[in-house]
Amino acid sequence: MIAPFAAADPLTTATLLWFDANRPSLQAQQAVQILLAAADDGMDPHHYQAVDLGQAVAQASAGPALDPGQQARLDAALTRAMQHYLNDLSRGRVNPGQVKANFSLPSEPAADLTTWLSTTVREQRLRQTVAQLANQAPMAAPLRQALAQYRALIHHPAWQSPLAPLPGRKLEAGQSYAGLPLLALRLQALGDLAAETPVPVRLEGELIGALMRFQERHGLIPDGVLGPKTLQQLNIPPEQRAEQIALSLERMRWTPLRQAARMVVVNVPEFVLRAYEVQDGRIHVKLSMKVIVGKALDTRTPLFDEEMRFIEFSPYWNIPRSIARQETVPHLRADPAYLARQGMEFVTASGQVVTTLAPGHLDAVLSGAWRIRQRPGPKNALGDIKFVFPNNDNIYLHHTPSPGLFERDRRDLSHGCIRVQDPVALAKFVLQDDPNWPEERIRSAMASGKSSTLRLAQPLTVLIAYSTVVIKAGRVFFYPDLYGHDQLLARALRQHAAALPP
Repeated sequence: MIAPFAAADPLTTATLLWFDANRPSLQAQQAVQILLAAADDGMDPHHYQAVDLGQAVAQASAGPALDPGQQARLDAALTRAMQHYLNDLSRGRVNPGQVKANFSLPSEPAADLTTWLSTTVREQRLRQTVAQLANQAPMAAPLRQALAQYRALIHHPAWQSPLAPLPGRKLEAGQSYAGLPLLALRLQALGDLAAETPVPVRLEGELIGALMRFQERHGLIPDGVLGPKTLQQLNIPPEQRAEQIALSLERMRWTPLRQAARMVVVNVPEFVLRAYEVQDGRIHVKLSMKVIVGKALDTRTPLFDEEMRFIEFSPYWNIPRSIARQETVPHLRADPAYLARQGMEFVTASGQVVTTLAPGHLDAVLSGAWRIRQRPGPKNALGDIKFVFPNNDNIYLHHTPSPGLFERDRRDLSHGCIRVQDPVALAKFVLQDDPNWPEERIRSAMASGKSSTLRLAQPLTVLIAYSTVVIKAGRVFFYPDLYGHDQLLARALRQHAAALPP
């Protein structure tokens, strides 16, 4: 039936986009198929009237020919649905600002979506162009495959009954467990254990290796021990994982991962930094390292993109007023020797440096008239290098005098700034096109103990991103929703769906 679709402006059959000789064209058939398959991209076909339009196009193709008015209404309805779908596919359904991501929205497929769609249809390349849009974001294609994989597992026998409770606090190698057959079945379904692997009576052999692979893919320490955290991840059903993947696909649509030829990207839930170059439309990762990010409880690292413009070698740490008020000043009141021991000093409003401690000095810091800074040196909280990309949140990348923290599996430990595991490698990537800065000079400047600032000849984009699903070497990795941003996005998408016209 054509009735459900809103009336369109009067059109002649010559101006219709989706009709050919009074019948829906091949491009119209393809458009309906595309809308019906919106779920493959983590979207909802009902939001685009896919079923109703599919029925209307089928009836118009096989039944009596529609009169000009009916053709015009169906043509306009299909155009509106495709414009809505393409806009969502290329730009996402939610403004990133709604979900605490300070990114600029990517541009539309063309300045005028109507003209762009019309040209694409008339050139009969709708299917190819939509496929390009669907896969334009990095990781989009493998995420779509992962979405299909986990949706196919929703009714798998491995999840039709719960895993048996552990016999103790944890299950270690050599111990028996009534849940081993079901555990093996789940690990086989997920691809961590080879099919047809015999199930042992105790936790041993290939089953331990499979458990370690599962743990690695879920942000856990891969120790082959079945403890409460691993059991919790094993009990997450495939439909929940599919939703997590769909949220990651949505986020990819407006996370600007290809806005520059060279970028530094931090994925907060993964605790990983990658530096890469874009060549011929493909991303080539040149560098990867662990990072430490802001505490989930109270000092979360914000999400945004900015240009790195400076590197500071042997930097001073200008202690933020909030940290000085809550931590440094109370520490100095309790232990006055802490000032000298940590290489700290006061800086007055006029820039004068004061190295002695007095109650009035601390009062001046609390009032905002003075500040405290830490001199360059082995105890400096920033380590020996700082990468500066000016932003409203005063976030930057830096080294740390506590490298042992990188060995922790959960690394939300900072006040918001991002500590990098291998600052020399990052500096080499940033300065790779500057022959005046070989590795020797970088290391020398870091170790000099004298603060100096280098302005970059070519600013470099730094992106602080958030994805709880990452595809690496064809394997699907899941990470905890550290800051609750997945929950926030899911809620925003539900609100978006509720606001759509019926």
